[in-house]
Amino acid sequence: MNKKQVIISIAIILLVIIIDQIIKIEVKTNMALGEHITITNWFQIAFVENNGMAFGMSFGSKILLTLFRIITVSLLLWFIMRLTRRGFQTGFIICLSMITAGALGNIFDCILYGEIFTQSTHVDVARLVPWGEGYGDILEGRVVDMFYFPLIEWNMPGWDWLNDVPFLPNAHEHCVFFSPVFNFADASISCGVVALIIFYRQTFSKCMSGKNNKEEETEHQTISEGTEDAEENS
Repeated sequence: MNKKQVIISIAIILLVIIIDQIIKIEVKTNMALGEHITITNWFQIAFVENNGMAFGMSFGSKILLTLFRIITVSLLLWFIMRLTRRGFQTGFIICLSMITAGALGNIFDCILYGEIFTQSTHVDVARLVPWGEGYGDILEGRVVDMFYFPLIEWNMPGWDWLNDVPFLPNAHEHCVFFSPVFNFADASISCGVVALIIFYRQTFSKCMSGKNNKEEETEHQTISEGTEDAEENS
């Protein structure tokens, strides 16, 4: 096991979770549901809650989704520890740690927030309460989102035919890009996934095939030695 990689992985996971939870608790205990704080024309703090996955997406039963998250994160943690024994790059481990940390951050909301916070409404700001006096049961807490980047906004023209075209906004509809509201944990997941795709596609494929860096180096060395022997014999 590469102890340095293990320490880096643990540090990233803890750092992301701590930052994520500090932001969420500050928003939840100081803002009413739906409240917006404008930072710039293209960046707002907008307090929303959701029962679903990253960026407010929904997925079936709340309890089943939370259990699915817990199982997935457990597998990711096991996978990361396994990779530290197989000689994979530290950057690859960091990407997986960011994804794991983001998933854990949202899991904490689902497990804890229903038990320790009062209900957030458009009028009342939530309060921290003793365990079991919150708005919901364990595994049924709602995920807190707050980062909103309305980068581009426009109004659709008043053409009536737009109302009949699938997947296009209706006539006169106000449109926003980028409209999802997300949290720090979601950002950690997204950055980890993007970095994996850009920098570690081959590493991921090699990882899925069951090969590690040491095995690949040995294989290349064997092929090279075989080539040199063949050239000498010729």
